[in-house]
Amino acid sequence: MSDQARKELAPTGTLRAGINLSNFLLVTGRSPSGDPEGVAPDMAKAIGAELGVPVKLVPFKSPGELGDQVGKDMWDIGLIGAEPQRAEKIAFSAAYVEIEATYMVPPGSPITSIADVDKKGVRIAVSARSAYDLWLVNNIKNATLVQVSGLDAAYEKFMTDKLEVLAGLRPGLLKDVGKAPGLKILDGKFTAVQQAVGTARPNLAGAAFLAAFVEKAKKSGLVASLIEKHKVKGLSVAPPAS
Repeated sequence: MSDQARKELAPTGTLRAGINLSNFLLVTGRSPSGDPEGVAPDMAKAIGAELGVPVKLVPFKSPGELGDQVGKDMWDIGLIGAEPQRAEKIAFSAAYVEIEATYMVPPGSPITSIADVDKKGVRIAVSARSAYDLWLVNNIKNATLVQVSGLDAAYEKFMTDKLEVLAGLRPGLLKDVGKAPGLKILDGKFTAVQQAVGTARPNLAGAAFLAAFVEKAKKSGLVASLIEKHKVKGLSVAPPAS
């Protein structure tokens, strides 16, 4: 590790790690002092330990809010989904974990597969500016996206307005499917949300350090041990970087 990486990632002497509170797989609780707990906070702490600096967790309500603060002296690393729009300003490592994103449909829906979704007249409720929403914005050609702020609000919009489809992470949809009779989660996935670690694009040495750290964390079993420690279902260790 170069001294330059440490200077770039902890310019104040403390590693400020942006944490997305809305990802219930990566943030699974709070400490007695109120700090986020889970796989993402523990990854941030491991990065700080490798750098030899203390860590301050900086929580954000959504990944969009976290991403908006890049380069504004709010955080030094951000643990969020690596999406093309965000990558314009954030240099991401390869993914350290990934999560399947798929669809849920109402009772009696004629939509029986993921291939049936992107058609005219189909309205898709989705949590705005989530990583899978960004994927849908780039890839949905015929259906209409109904973007709502927050996971619970997206579910409520889907049910209240009788929309054709709800998009979400499979573990979250598994929680929602039991809320009303006849709801069905489609097989397969439309994308896998790649959760990565990023820093502002000018931090070239810092970005190289993060990329190497993430590969080491996957290979050594650290990431798998964090998933096991926090008993998270629906999260898997991402494959090695190509």
